[in-house]
Amino acid sequence: MIEHEAYTPGPASGAQVIKGEEKWTLILVRELRHSPEKVWQALTDPDHLREWAPFEADGSLGSVGTVQLTWMGTGRPLETKVTRADAPKVLEYNDTRWELEALGSGTRLTLWSNIDRRFISMGAAGWHISFDVLDRFLSGNPIGRIAGADAMKFEGWHRLNAEYAAQFGVVPPKWPPQAAQKS
Repeated sequence: MIEHEAYTPGPASGAQVIKGEEKWTLILVRELRHSPEKVWQALTDPDHLREWAPFEADGSLGSVGTVQLTWMGTGRPLETKVTRADAPKVLEYNDTRWELEALGSGTRLTLWSNIDRRFISMGAAGWHISFDVLDRFLSGNPIGRIAGADAMKFEGWHRLNAEYAAQFGVVPPKWPPQAAQKS
């Protein structure tokens, strides 16, 4: 396993947003060198998700039904309804949609995720890093999950947050948040 310190994310790319009122939809596209079936397993199998995703699942996301997702750093599970699981093409649960499209011997993976507009650049930076970790995991060169507060410790995350904010035309939120000033 490669040490986290040796990992540096590439430049912000492959993302766009659809602006709503409070939530915006982040659309992030990544081309992977792995078959849709292999990527599907990584998106749905709880053991695979623990290697790269910013959450853990108490069951498979590969079929319609209810599972509990625990996002990194929250410590509390959230009931999640898988509403569509068309292997290996489309997976939908809560405010998230994954689409897998065969691309030669690989896969074009597209994520749609509804995120509070104030944190859209943070979400893009986090998913960008998760996609990098996913690609390395599927290639047999895992670097270990980098998500939540761990991701924000990387200078690369801060750079990505700023780059995505510029692309989306928003001011990147300061992280960690500044403590309230005492008068």
